[in-house]
Amino acid sequence: MTFSIVGFDPGNGDLGVACASKFPGIGGVTPYAAAGIGAVATQSYINTAFGPRGLTLLANGAEPEQAVEILTAGDEGRGYRQLGIVDGRGRAASFTGADCFDWSGEVVGDGFCIQGNTLAGRAVVEAAAEAFRTQDGALTERLLAALAAGQQAGGDRRGQQSAALLVVRAGGGYGGHDDRYVDIPVYDHPAPVAELQRLYAIHRLTYHPSEPTRLVPIEGALAAELQQLLAARGFYDGAQTGVFDPASRRALRDFMGWENYDARMREDELIDTEVLEDIRAKHQSWLVSQRP
Repeated sequence: MTFSIVGFDPGNGDLGVACASKFPGIGGVTPYAAAGIGAVATQSYINTAFGPRGLTLLANGAEPEQAVEILTAGDEGRGYRQLGIVDGRGRAASFTGADCFDWSGEVVGDGFCIQGNTLAGRAVVEAAAEAFRTQDGALTERLLAALAAGQQAGGDRRGQQSAALLVVRAGGGYGGHDDRYVDIPVYDHPAPVAELQRLYAIHRLTYHPSEPTRLVPIEGALAAELQQLLAARGFYDGAQTGVFDPASRRALRDFMGWENYDARMREDELIDTEVLEDIRAKHQSWLVSQRP
């Protein structure tokens, strides 16, 4: 009753799972991943033990095909199960039990596998595979593109309810303390894949550092604009000179911390355009809320 993709990025070692279903809270039961080890998607009358056990098998040297064989061999309900695994070298394997609801099946490719059951047809997994192969960008964007393409091709034939995205990277979590680079579940929503894309945009802005190509200097008219904004919001009480001095820098840092741009705060006279656009939008909303 779900379709999912597990994937690997050979460029930086990211591993992840994206999934969607007409089943509430799919993010709590289908995706599992560990940085440097692998990613697992377990679905269809879900055996949640496949997640941690699969990762343990990979960590102990099993190849994905071997892990699939071991997990399913000892499961009396294997005829109803689906499973997808990719390891930290990009090797992938998938399993579809003979008793899964039609349409059910999988596509296994270089660095990924896609599996689904109760789907509108094979076109769902084929569209997802094509999107993953052709989408530019990081693994997160490629997984989301695959999920969106699968949904566009019909997805779960019962409808939509939940979706999830899990991507792991060594030291990729908040503050660098764990490997949860992206972990976004959509528990219940009329358009969960679209909602997942919206939430990921928020996640990127909040948790991921600035891209060097987006950085611009704070000077002249931009410095004056920020000084005016910071003064209006109560973070700056200096002269609005258009010169980004240390007091202005401290005020901007405090404001960015207040607005949860922690990962994008800087100690120089630069700001990234993505943050700047969001600050302007939030400030306009604030101005509207202050009108009598």
